[in-house]
Amino acid sequence: MNVLDAIGNTSMVRLRRVVPAGGAAVLVKLEAENPTGSMKDRMALGVIEAAEAKGLLEPGGTVVEYTGGSTGASLALVCGARGYRIRIVTSDAFSREKLDQMAALGAELTLVPSEGGLTTKKLILDMIETARTMSREPGTHWTNQLENEDSIAGYHPLGEEIWRQTEGRVDAFVQSVGTGASSRGVTTVLKARNPSLLAFAVEPGESAVLSGGAPGPHKIEGIGVGYAPPLWDGRLFDGVEPVPTDEAKEMARRLAREEGLFAGTSSGANVVAALRVAGRLGPRATVVTLLCDSGLKYLNTDVYRAR
Repeated sequence: MNVLDAIGNTSMVRLRRVVPAGGAAVLVKLEAENPTGSMKDRMALGVIEAAEAKGLLEPGGTVVEYTGGSTGASLALVCGARGYRIRIVTSDAFSREKLDQMAALGAELTLVPSEGGLTTKKLILDMIETARTMSREPGTHWTNQLENEDSIAGYHPLGEEIWRQTEGRVDAFVQSVGTGASSRGVTTVLKARNPSLLAFAVEPGESAVLSGGAPGPHKIEGIGVGYAPPLWDGRLFDGVEPVPTDEAKEMARRLAREEGLFAGTSSGANVVAALRVAGRLGPRATVVTLLCDSGLKYLNTDVYRAR
């Protein structure tokens, strides 16, 4: 057994205090239980194993990726365990903790400057082009998370875990959209099990492109790239819930104080959206969402920094 065997099979708990009376039960998967504290461990293992199987990644090779941090830490974990060099393109727009964690796990970082620490469409495209240039070096494999369909399959076990842990009694699934892989991977599994299940995507209110709005800067790390990502498949979803950054941050704080659940801003956005869905579905229903990562990744941001 090695560290990669510890990926997955995370706990699920019911929210008790942030849920208004009269709504559906809201269950959350605690993805911070994965080795790097993030659900991204699942996709990292999936894309590296797929690259090995396809002969795209040779022993001693180099992996390159662009990321806000959690994917980078997860890839660094898997590459370290498998013996690959890992080079990450990232930015000062993302938390110091994420950058430090990637470096601690052996990633070599290249920083692309942001506009005032905000996630914008331009920043994402600049990061992609930097990674594309690096990927042309000999012996290098670019995992290219925004376009790599192997990352979708990395989340299929998460869907099976949700089905098993709820004993098939899940009426709606809610998940934020970054690359689109996790929302699509889990929804595909759950809707195959129950075609009447409802699925809702979550995006930043300031950049609600999936809802038909214009792209804009926001501060919900890991989601909302400013355009519909290539892996996005709107046909799988029954609605999109835009959540403003301020609401996502405040819910993250409430989860820590009132539920004892320490998570990041995308998790806060997920819960805000899940509570909306729970209110519409009523007390007989069950809604499942994800706490995508650990609040430890955001300690020095304005989400949790002591005031």
